[in-house]
Amino acid sequence: MNNLIHEECGVFGIYSNQKAEVAYMTYHALFALQHRGQESCGIVVNDNGVFSHHKDLGLVPEVFGHNNLERLGAGNIAIGHVRYSTTGKSNRTNAQPLVVRHVKGPMAIAHNGNLINAHELRERYELKGAIFHSTNDTEVISYAITEQRLIQPSIEKAVEKAVGQLKGAFSLVIMSPQKLIAVRDPDGFRPLCMGRTKDGAIVFASETCALDSVEAVFERDLDPGEIVVADSDGIRSIRTHCGKKGSICVFEYVYFARPDSVIQGCSVHKARLKAGELLWKEHPVDADVVIGVPDSGLDAALGFSHASGIPYGVGFVKNRYIGRTFIQPSQKQRTNSVKIKLNVVKDVVKDKRVVLIDDSIVRGTTCARIVNLLREAGAKEIHMRISCPPFINQCYFGTDIDSKENLIACKMSIPEICNEVGADSLGYLSVEGVKNIAEGADCDFCTGCFTGVYPIEVPDVMPKDKFESKINK
Repeated sequence: MNNLIHEECGVFGIYSNQKAEVAYMTYHALFALQHRGQESCGIVVNDNGVFSHHKDLGLVPEVFGHNNLERLGAGNIAIGHVRYSTTGKSNRTNAQPLVVRHVKGPMAIAHNGNLINAHELRERYELKGAIFHSTNDTEVISYAITEQRLIQPSIEKAVEKAVGQLKGAFSLVIMSPQKLIAVRDPDGFRPLCMGRTKDGAIVFASETCALDSVEAVFERDLDPGEIVVADSDGIRSIRTHCGKKGSICVFEYVYFARPDSVIQGCSVHKARLKAGELLWKEHPVDADVVIGVPDSGLDAALGFSHASGIPYGVGFVKNRYIGRTFIQPSQKQRTNSVKIKLNVVKDVVKDKRVVLIDDSIVRGTTCARIVNLLREAGAKEIHMRISCPPFINQCYFGTDIDSKENLIACKMSIPEICNEVGADSLGYLSVEGVKNIAEGADCDFCTGCFTGVYPIEVPDVMPKDKFESKINK
């Protein structure tokens, strides 16, 4: 139950040759992608070149009631977005999709990822007179596309030219009055897939679970660097920026993605089972029961149990009714909040040697509280196993990894961390192990947050609120 690491967002787009309830379909897809972003969400609908949009802070059901969806109306193209901020503060202005209007017509864009050269691009546009209303990367991308659209013969040509200026992670869905365009960055840091509904509509989504929610059949993942255009002529691919095998963030398999999704040909559920199996091989232990921390630790716990023969148990019940707005006004209440979110099933752990599986340790405070809950419930021993390596570096590509001074693995050795969280033993999955959890995946993996070695050159420092820090200097 990692409450400190977040993924930036999830995107969805749909193109239909006929007028349809695309707003409702996008709403259903965003529900399926809610785990990828819980700060804000938005939908833009295109009906004969007229864009209707609504976005706000909050979860999908909080932002989109029946009246809001009715006001969006029917259309033939729509894009949607759920957001967690890794660049730009959490406010309505930074919510997506972003709608831009210029002399060549309107454009809407939604983005998953993080640019490493957004600062330089924004400064360049500002010196040309551009005025920015938000502090996120998406508006920078929109300027790059718009600049090219004024001199290129089509929106797809403008996108093709703009992509060559962008560095970092970006999976995009872009809507013009006649076209829906999906883009994946040349290194393939973030997932993006394509499917088709039974009515023939083309859909793009961050994960296959969103395709399932609108009864679309998965067709394929976009290749790194690929631009796919859907319009009245069908679909076509622009491969100017293709060529790399791609290095998807391995944490998509460990934590971010829903277990029922398939990414790059590999089931997320199976990847997490494999992580548990490899944890057992790397860090075996004598124990009576294996339990997982909901939700992303559950599949790895099951894999550990299968590999070891130690029985699997449901050690925690999670309160499903606590959302992102759960208020913790005092330090005492913040300390005890894990008791509200999780409750131990005492009969499963009392007088038992327990293997506790979680996806990661960031600061260590949440893990310590969970271990303490098990102690209070009567666990005799607690052996903690983590289904990824220790975090020791910043992520530059859309994962909100805390700064080094707050990462416990940058301050303590593994035995010291074990002592800090109160466990009897502690084992992390190795870097080589985590690279092998996604069997059959047709890609390489970015493991920079574990190793400090990134697929592309990264800046020396890149704060989360990079635009705000620039302005305030």
